Amino acid sequence: MLKRVFVAPDPGRVRLRFAARGVLGIGFAVLVSGLAGHTLVGMVTGGLAALLALFTVTDATVRGQAVTTALLPLAGLPVLAAAAELHDQPVARDLTFLAVVGAGVYARRWGPRGHSLGVFAFMTYFVAQFLHATPGRLPELYAALLLSVASAAAVRFGLWCYERRMPPAAVPAPPGGRGLARVTTRQAVQATAGAGFALVVGQVISGERWYWAVGATWWIFVNTTSRGETLVRGFRRVMGTVLGIALGFLVAVPLQGAHLPTAVLVAACVFGIFYSAAVSYTWMMLCVTVLAELLYGLLGVLEPALLAVRLAETAVGAVGAVLAVLLVLPVTTHAITDAWIQRALRCVHSATAEAAARLAGDESADPAQRVAELEQLLARVRLSVAPLVHPLNPLPARKRRARHVLSLLDDCVREVRGLAAVAADPEASHDARLAAACWRVETAVEALTGGNAAITAPTDRPTAMDPALAHLHSLEQALSELAHPLRTASERRMVAAE
Repeated sequence: MLKRVFVAPDPGRVRLRFAARGVLGIGFAVLVSGLAGHTLVGMVTGGLAALLALFTVTDATVRGQAVTTALLPLAGLPVLAAAAELHDQPVARDLTFLAVVGAGVYARRWGPRGHSLGVFAFMTYFVAQFLHATPGRLPELYAALLLSVASAAAVRFGLWCYERRMPPAAVPAPPGGRGLARVTTRQAVQATAGAGFALVVGQVISGERWYWAVGATWWIFVNTTSRGETLVRGFRRVMGTVLGIALGFLVAVPLQGAHLPTAVLVAACVFGIFYSAAVSYTWMMLCVTVLAELLYGLLGVLEPALLAVRLAETAVGAVGAVLAVLLVLPVTTHAITDAWIQRALRCVHSATAEAAARLAGDESADPAQRVAELEQLLARVRLSVAPLVHPLNPLPARKRRARHVLSLLDDCVREVRGLAAVAADPEASHDARLAAACWRVETAVEALTGGNAAITAPTDRPTAMDPALAHLHSLEQALSELAHPLRTASERRMVAAE
């Protein structure tokens, strides 16, 4: 797990810059809140609002990110008002919380912006429970939220907007469908049901900290699609929480809210959240758990018994998520995995066609964008296949097949990336053999995505003097080898359905 976080590739040091900017932006927001005369509660609210503004906004373009950031208060302020006004009305408060859960997940159908606004709305309601917000505190909390989002935006889009020097990141949309066939609709129903279970059982465990169970259910559903992904994420959340609580006994409890060391550790936790999020959910949850413990220490309520309640509530939230994905409108792992693999294969063809057009002299063709999209799709494939390759998976044959598919898709991405690099060379030339090879790649992709996985492996071997043809040859080889594991998986599902 340590190796996965600290040795994982970080092209362009994007994760490092993302984490460093997160610490800077949140620190600046808290400083501005303090200078504005806000209390500790207001400063905590502002810091968490800045964290969300810097962490959850993932639009493909800088302009899109700026628009989404500007819209965050429109999602957060009404929810904050509702949470404060309903503080002393438990039934209405709980029903409103469940409505926010369902609406927040449902909003993911509108892409990254909907996802960001949904997360911000949910977390604003959650923070109101965390801080026991009342109507009398609303003016300060409003001011802290607005000031902190503006401060975070100033750092992100003014002081350190490294995205302006990067190509727009392609963000693949979840698999489509209508009504209950749409994944986001099913997940909205599942998340609401799971959160309802977590809310009821969580209140039995603790009448004051029940919202941790709802929060656990919510975050387990974030960035997942199938029941397998959700189960794995639930396991990792519990594991990260256990490790974070153990570390909290060693670090957060002895400090008892001492300001300077707590501030240093909070900055370290923030850095860890941002830096590890893309590669290890377990490590991210460890950092989140320690951060929460440090904030409780600042508020003067941290004690060992509270950490035990935190663990119990997290377990309840994970159980709620598991029951929901297993019993309520389940979305199978294989169905989602197939959808992402087919989209990745079609992107392989598109990237190949763009590269061939560029080699033929079409200056408007841009295979680099397709390569970026392909890498995003491969990341989604990895996420969807994670349950099949998990160490606790009891089916070794499926685990081996899933790993084989991932390895071959990695080969495809590597060869497409190499082909795009060759196409970017102004001295690269085009000949008829490239057109023929591209046509064979198209045929192979159509066979794999159309269910007819009978593909003939390439026989000719280009020389080192033909780098473009060499990449295409290796790409054809990888596609032909994909036929067997994909066909085997398809046959197994047909047998299971009979």
